[in-house]
Amino acid sequence: MSEVVTGEAVVVEVRVAQLPSRALAFLIDWAVQWTVIILAFVLIAQASLVTDESLSTGLLILFVVLVTVGYPVAFETITRGRSLGKLALGLRVVSDDGGPERFRQALFRGLAGFLEFWTFVGAPALITSLLNQRGKRLGDVFAGTTVIGERSPHQAPPPEMPPPLASWAATLELSGLSDDLANTARQYLSRWNQLSPHMRDEMGLRVAGQISARVAPPPPPGVPPHAYLAAVLAERRRREEMRLARARSTPPPYGPQGYGVQGYGAQRQGPQGYDVQAPPPPPPPREAGPPRGEAPTTSGGFVPPV
Repeated sequence: MSEVVTGEAVVVEVRVAQLPSRALAFLIDWAVQWTVIILAFVLIAQASLVTDESLSTGLLILFVVLVTVGYPVAFETITRGRSLGKLALGLRVVSDDGGPERFRQALFRGLAGFLEFWTFVGAPALITSLLNQRGKRLGDVFAGTTVIGERSPHQAPPPEMPPPLASWAATLELSGLSDDLANTARQYLSRWNQLSPHMRDEMGLRVAGQISARVAPPPPPGVPPHAYLAAVLAERRRREEMRLARARSTPPPYGPQGYGVQGYGAQRQGPQGYDVQAPPPPPPPREAGPPRGEAPTTSGGFVPPV
């Protein structure tokens, strides 16, 4: 991700296109351009049989210039920053301020691209892209543009709260849980079904151990790592949604007191005189994702460090 500042002094985050995707988009455009050049060469060669040789040479030069320079300029101007290759890869050329690409910028990119790719076989573009923080080639530097990716990466659905752990999760102290550690746990749960049983248990115990060192109280005995992590992340997301709902002055999605089965704000008396929030009704079953429900006590279950 990279930040751009608009003309209204608003900071906007954009996902800068990576070099491999840009190179693949260029290869698609390059193949299209060469196909048009070869077809034009065949037609002009046939026409040279009945026309003057100098006229045929002039037409060939004109077609080469139109294809190598006019193709990217025309496509990026009409489609507002996308050629055929960029359209296939989900890329777009935008101004450095986040606005759409203009004709002047497309013309600068096209002229610079002729020198970069057709004269020096792409060497200047490759070197400049590797040295520039945003992966810009010379044409982008001259034109004041950036190539961004429009397709967002696929994100797994957030983990759901295991019903047996809902009342325990409501008492968690989550202030020590960092965003990086929460993202690590979220990535582990998203890949849970793809891991081998040995790797699944090993990674789960390691991530759960790191989180349990920063979160209190410890889980009930016999809770497996994936259920523990799902409960922590679901409770963290619930509290964040409640905080945002209060900031917008709208009712929170789970009621003003969080999870409740006896009406909004329902609570029950817990051990040692503490008020513990009642657990929520069980969510509908889901086909994919880590198994939920009451976790049996097993020898491989997660035991948080003392």
